[in-house]
Amino acid sequence: MDDNLLAILQFLLSRLERISADSSVAYRASGVRGSMLRMVEKLEAGRSVSSQDVKRLVDSAYYLLEKAAEEKIR
Repeated sequence: MDDNLLAILQFLLSRLERISADSSVAYRASGVRGSMLRMVEKLEAGRSVSSQDVKRLVDSAYYLLEKAAEEKIR
């Protein structure tokens, strides 16, 4: 298990959790967060995960966090 990858996923999970339910991206963030939680469980169990899936989820999480931050600024 790559500790750096696990740390990044846990960081993103904690940030996605803090998106307001009133945000327009809250529903999508919830789905990405659920997928990330399943991925973290696999990594902690020592099972392999696709690097393409990891990249897709990390990119989605950063995108959603950016959109939620933009909403906050307005």
